[in-house]
Amino acid sequence: MDIVLACDHAAFEEKEMLKKHLLSLRHNLIDVGTNSNERCDYPDFAKAGAVEVLKLNCLGIFLCGSGIGISMAANRFAGIRAALCRSSKEAELSKQHNNANVLCLGARINSNDELVAIANTWLSSSFEGGRHLDRVTKFDGWGTKL
Repeated sequence: MDIVLACDHAAFEEKEMLKKHLLSLRHNLIDVGTNSNERCDYPDFAKAGAVEVLKLNCLGIFLCGSGIGISMAANRFAGIRAALCRSSKEAELSKQHNNANVLCLGARINSNDELVAIANTWLSSSFEGGRHLDRVTKFDGWGTKL
C-alpha cells in the first residue's frame, strides 16, 4: 500500500520509528519530510502531504507534537479527510464511518507503542459506506482546491 508520511520537527523521531515499522510490513512510503528535528512549520508539511495523497489517491499518516495543528492544516484541502486519533478505537471509527484518508497523530501525546497500534488499526480498517457515505459526501468537496 502507498502511504504518504509527513511531520514537523516535534514528531521527526516518531515518524522515523513509524517508517521502520511500516517498511517492515512492506508498505511503499512517500516521505515528504521533515527530515530532521530542526525547527520547521507543520503547515508546510501538511500541504506537501495533502498534495501527494490527492495526486496518488492513497493514504497518509501525518504527525506533529499534538497532532492538532497538522490535522487542521491538512483538512483545508478538498478531498482530504484527516482524522486526529488518540486511540485505536478512534482510528477504527475514523475509517469505518468517515473514510479518513489521512491519520493524524500526536508525537507528544501517545507513546511509540500506542502510535504503532493506532496506525495498524487504522490501516486494517475499512469504510463501511451505507449511511456513512451520504454524510461524507456532504463535506468531501469542501476546502481548498489544489
